[in-house]
Amino acid sequence: MKKSQKSKPKRSTQSKWEFIKQHRMLYYMLVPGLLLTLVFKYFPMYGILLAFKDYNPLRGIIGSEWVGVENFVQFIDSPNFSMLLENTLKISIYGLILGFFPPIILALSLNHLISTKWKKRFQLILYAPNFISLVIIVGMLFMFLAADGPINGFIESITGSRITFMTDPAYFRTLYILSGIWQGMGWASVLYTATLANVSQDLIDAAHMDGANILYRIWYIDLPAIRPIMVIQFILSVGGIMNVGYEKAFLMQTSMNLPVSEIISTYVYKVGLQMGDYGYSTAVGLFNTVINIILLLAVNTIANKVSTDDAAL
Repeated sequence: MKKSQKSKPKRSTQSKWEFIKQHRMLYYMLVPGLLLTLVFKYFPMYGILLAFKDYNPLRGIIGSEWVGVENFVQFIDSPNFSMLLENTLKISIYGLILGFFPPIILALSLNHLISTKWKKRFQLILYAPNFISLVIIVGMLFMFLAADGPINGFIESITGSRITFMTDPAYFRTLYILSGIWQGMGWASVLYTATLANVSQDLIDAAHMDGANILYRIWYIDLPAIRPIMVIQFILSVGGIMNVGYEKAFLMQTSMNLPVSEIISTYVYKVGLQMGDYGYSTAVGLFNTVINIILLLAVNTIANKVSTDDAAL
């Protein structure tokens, strides 16, 4: 009995090596991706040390003075902390809430279009904005919403006054979020559209025979099919809730809307690259990353629990 028990691990190990040898070409194909990930993702993590040092370019990272968590304390105690955190969270949370459902609604709508020809045309039109540069998107906003732009001309013809969209802080978040939804909604619906295309035709035919209308088919067939994708997308969205891209916010910033447009990522860019305080800016960026990780783990745990409860039911 003892000999047979000892031989089992050897057999399993041998079978694994045989499997690897048999599929070695697939593993060779993994090498470039692993190397790129190591070089551009893991090796740069060495720079995290800057967050705990008073960085001096002449001394380098190792030679710079160690200050511990002083940079983090300085950021938390700074008068800008509450403003930066509030602006970042508001843009992220509002963007998540308002931008999560439009791709789903769009995918469901396209799925129920009878004409395949028109469906492809609509998809082409709706996917196109995703490939437009952010610089061009922001330029379009400034051009159309300028004080002497066409939209203000239309508003003035009705109300007799003009609205300073790009300089008034009250409009910054609305423009930021809505323009982002318009740009990414079509592309974000690709996963949902692909999933709906694989729904069993037997279910659809059975629903037709039972006389189910569109709303019933969406509720009982389409939504259960895309629910796993919805959960994954939600987890990924919450995981990046603090990672508001600085490019668009920075391009939309003006001296008038700065109180609501200044977020953590733009602050890191200004403090790090423009002012040269690399240690402090790294600490701010690391703080942002830690908050993201905590949110990601929390949402992932909740999603797993909800999925387990649904499966039990």
